[in-house]
Amino acid sequence: MFSIGELSTQTGVKVPTIRYYEQMKLIKAPQRSSGNQRRYTAKEMEKLAFIKHARDLGFSIGAIRELIELGAHPGEPCAEADRIAQDHLQQVRMRISQLQSLEAELARIATGCRTGTVEKCYVIRSLSDHALCARAHEPASAPGKSKL
Repeated sequence: MFSIGELSTQTGVKVPTIRYYEQMKLIKAPQRSSGNQRRYTAKEMEKLAFIKHARDLGFSIGAIRELIELGAHPGEPCAEADRIAQDHLQQVRMRISQLQSLEAELARIATGCRTGTVEKCYVIRSLSDHALCARAHEPASAPGKSKL
């Protein structure tokens, strides 16, 4: 049995995140010691390592929940797990494409300024006037970030 601190150290998942995963029911609420400390089993550590790896790869909590449920039925076909991974891969590729477009536009804007004064600065003018952009672009939104 492991304390929450030991579990955190072993998996690299912060204690508040472990508690969050418990609240989200990705891992079971653990047994408690007589001193009311959380006590985790090796199986729960394995599941937490699975969740961490999936999060590191960018899978959503919902997708992870589905994958955990699928993992509970080892004799079933894995087509649904494959679909979840393919959907995520498609989203990642779309985000990469958006980021490459943003990179090209930012490189163009950043190298377009040769005036030396803010009054005529191409960077400032480009950010003020979207019509100066070479092409339409949408930001590749990062998790937790909102568009202005």
